[in-house]
Amino acid sequence: MKQRRLGQNGPMVGEIGLGCMSFAGYYGPATLEESHRTLAAAFDLGVTHLDTANVYGNGVSEEIIGAFLAQNPKEFKIATKASIWRDETGARGFNNTKAHLTQELDKSLKRLGVDHVALYYIHRRQQDIPIEDVMETLMGFMAAGKIGGIGFSEIAPSSLRGAAAVGPVMAVQSEYSLWTRLPELGMIQACEEVGAAFVPFSPIARGMFGRETPDRARFGDNDIRKAGPRFQDPNFAANIGYFDRFRALAADLDISPVGLAIAWVLDQGAHLIPIPGTRSVEHLSEIVTGSAFEMRDDIRAAINEVMPVGFAHGDRYSVEQTIGVERYC
Repeated sequence: MKQRRLGQNGPMVGEIGLGCMSFAGYYGPATLEESHRTLAAAFDLGVTHLDTANVYGNGVSEEIIGAFLAQNPKEFKIATKASIWRDETGARGFNNTKAHLTQELDKSLKRLGVDHVALYYIHRRQQDIPIEDVMETLMGFMAAGKIGGIGFSEIAPSSLRGAAAVGPVMAVQSEYSLWTRLPELGMIQACEEVGAAFVPFSPIARGMFGRETPDRARFGDNDIRKAGPRFQDPNFAANIGYFDRFRALAADLDISPVGLAIAWVLDQGAHLIPIPGTRSVEHLSEIVTGSAFEMRDDIRAAINEVMPVGFAHGDRYSVEQTIGVERYC
């Protein structure tokens, strides 16, 4: 697999990473064995960047990765996140204080079985703490050798520029795909401006780019799609036709739809490193074909025809899910 640099001063990684939220059962039951097979296959396929978080199964995703590394030492570049918390009622909040981030980072390192991670994200901003102050905390983690770089998830371009004025930001992570294109209105450009990687999550539209339309009857209670407006009618029914046409285009090009979707994301800039999530070796093998696909102007035009900008029906998040996401357009 071709490689890209994770931020202007960061390590080289496979240009496609692996999102590990699904290891914690967010898209259906996951087993330790299945997750470990996927991690082994990822490394063999050249996928060397793993993305996880402390809240993915309350540490389960990190523990699964840690258990794998204990048995199979591999040179993965791991990113994890902190700042989201939930209480016993399920209420959610955000904590960017030094004390909280220090405590959560130490817990993450222990679960992962490592003494440092390549990249540490603020999962959501706590708005009453200036981002410049949060940068000082994170730069202290770097000085202590606990993290290799600083990242932020779901922030606005203005926040990125404020953080970058204090110190280097390695990466910004936001949802980005053919049906979620908001980052084109400033974030992708701001990342390039400050030398940060832009890391798209959900680049295959939470399973919509699969070979078949997701079966909503199989969504579990923890499935993030269950509350998503795009997965509820009439929006869902309206969206299906676009994906059917995209699948037909992919078939004509002799590539899987997930491979073509990833190839499109990679084509949007040399500083983009998508992190599709899966716990399936077979699915991952289809995803990585996007790295070898040769994009051409006629293919770009065909994709834009079947999936024009703004085609998606419905918001990407419910009102509750949107809390903490910085809006900039």
